[in-house]
Amino acid sequence: MNDSKTNSAGPSLIGPDPCDPRLTRRIEGVDQDGAAVTATVVMERPMTLFLNGREIVTMMTVGDYPEYLAVGYLVNQNMLGAGDEIMGVDVDDETETVVVRTAQETDFEDKLAKKTLTSGCAQGTVFGDVMEGFEAARLPADAPLRTSWLYTLTKVINTTPSLYLAAGAIHGCVLCQDDRALVYFEDVGRHNAVDKIAGYMFLEGLKADDKILYTTGRLTSEMVIKTVSMGIPILISRSGFTAWGVELARSANLTLVGRARGKRFVALAGEARILFDGDPDAVADEPRHLQRKSARP
Repeated sequence: MNDSKTNSAGPSLIGPDPCDPRLTRRIEGVDQDGAAVTATVVMERPMTLFLNGREIVTMMTVGDYPEYLAVGYLVNQNMLGAGDEIMGVDVDDETETVVVRTAQETDFEDKLAKKTLTSGCAQGTVFGDVMEGFEAARLPADAPLRTSWLYTLTKVINTTPSLYLAAGAIHGCVLCQDDRALVYFEDVGRHNAVDKIAGYMFLEGLKADDKILYTTGRLTSEMVIKTVSMGIPILISRSGFTAWGVELARSANLTLVGRARGKRFVALAGEARILFDGDPDAVADEPRHLQRKSARP
């Protein structure tokens, strides 16, 4: 487990460790002029997940916070619920496995019989009905999003040491409350990053109705479905939207904010929650190095 980071918007932030030698490598190559360069690249490694001794899936992951990733994956696939008691999560780095053990056996054969390929960059696989639990979810209508919080959060998140800033080629998800970033997880696929958030919330017993989820990835149907199923009423991204993602957000009354960079943002769903209390003229534009990286999908 990585150490906590200092966060200017709160006492501490559980987040990535760009100095962890297991997460990145330095690789030599050449640039457009043929000059020698050394680039920092993100590692990815397989992790095979077992539930009560039964193999579920092998995921490609950067490798940090495997406990949260494993539990969050099971939660977001509806293989674990609020009534399930986790007796242990055993991680074996040598065999690249993680085993989640519950007090009682979990019946999930029906979910394994149906697969849907997601739109994530690492092509995550969703077992069972991806809409399970979505239509029944009820998000609180009175959960506010103040623009002053949004401006503070984007500044804190953009300046927090991360693999994204060190190497790129990675997605991040941040769990927030008001103007405080609580947990910042990264991975090679945005589905893994949000699963780590779900695992953290499940294991720590956090409620969702007063939380905000921030992601560096696109606001796709997958991200909307997972956010709504987790019970989080507000989803923010520095990236753009897909049409189905917007449609699903509107049907679920999820506040969907995209292209959040510096003082700028666009909201395409759940606008009624937004309170315009911040002064955009007092917010600096996003630094140029972040503008360049934001061009990636």
